Amino acid sequence: MPFEWFVALRYLREGRSQTALILAAVSIGVSVVVFLSALINGLQASLIKQTLGSQPHVTLHPPELVARPLFAPGTTAAVVLEQSPQRMRSIEQWSSVLEQVARVPGVTAASPTVTGAAFAIRGTAEKPVIVRGVDPERFRAVIDVQSKLTTGRFAPTGSDVVIGVGLADLLNVTVGDKLRVTAAERRDAIVTVVGTFDLGNKEVNDRWVIASLRQAQTLFDLPGGASTIELRVGEAFDAERIALDAAERTGLEADSWMKINAQLLVGLRSQNSSKYMIQFFVVIAVTLGIASVLIVSVVQKSREIGILRAVGTSRSRVLRVFLIEGAVVGLFGSFVGSALGAAFSLAFAMLAKNPDGSPTFPVQLDLPLFAGASVLATSIGLLAAVIPARRAARLDPAEAIRHG
Repeated sequence: MPFEWFVALRYLREGRSQTALILAAVSIGVSVVVFLSALINGLQASLIKQTLGSQPHVTLHPPELVARPLFAPGTTAAVVLEQSPQRMRSIEQWSSVLEQVARVPGVTAASPTVTGAAFAIRGTAEKPVIVRGVDPERFRAVIDVQSKLTTGRFAPTGSDVVIGVGLADLLNVTVGDKLRVTAAERRDAIVTVVGTFDLGNKEVNDRWVIASLRQAQTLFDLPGGASTIELRVGEAFDAERIALDAAERTGLEADSWMKINAQLLVGLRSQNSSKYMIQFFVVIAVTLGIASVLIVSVVQKSREIGILRAVGTSRSRVLRVFLIEGAVVGLFGSFVGSALGAAFSLAFAMLAKNPDGSPTFPVQLDLPLFAGASVLATSIGLLAAVIPARRAARLDPAEAIRHG
């Protein structure tokens, strides 16, 4: 065993109470960091999952028509701005655009859709709805409705549709029942409900009618067209960058989920800021605690340090002895603290449950979290040991032996 390691471990064994105190400080600090990170990361992951469970990561659509000026006869100044009617328009050559955006780096799935407002009618009940005309296979890769089915099957083909559970309750329909769907200009269609879904969003559950692409094209007088192209990306937080890339390549407007849910992102960033602020103060407290105990250890062992220096031990070796002490207690403290933090997190997650059995306060425990905690604790131990180590290395042998 190297000399520095032998001396450092011996000092740790001899000063058991001091070692235990340092380990307790590191363990508690790491447990707080792990618990806090697991809780906030879990809440953020849950929020993002719920948000993206009912919307694509990126939506491409034709640019909106802008208002045009009207000129009075014999003048060059516009006196009226006439707003152009915003009617549903198809993306020009959408099939080639679909292939183009599917090749954008980061895009994992792309689906053409026809989306428009309509009314769903059953008997005397009439509810405003959003009709989503889709290609089932492509759409399922963007929004996984299949896994959210409550009854029936996800098969929006021909005149078959899938609707939200809220809309099914409002219209009192079940699988196999028929509805009349009426769009603008009194175009309507009789459709059959073949499934119901619950995407965890009341607005979606109460309004969505998922139909076949051809059915929606007919309903909204958009033969062979697609009003939007929806994308799913590999990394959710790359959506805005990918949206800008897709817009530049296609000339279409692109809205990412990050742009649509700007307030949610502000809340997530605020949570992250709070987490990092708390972690900062925990690190400061633990660092000061370790440094204080090690400084006391240097004072208590000044005679031994003086003897080591007198027999030829270099300053650098003495310095490394105390740095090793700090690193060892930091590393072992990270193991204990990670275990405590994980136990606290799992216990907290079990305190409250949702009706479906899922935790009200989900936690996210993963390898990067524990690895980060270990690196942080070891770094804290090294940093806290710098001042005591330098003080020990600078001790004058004669003075240390005389006054030790």
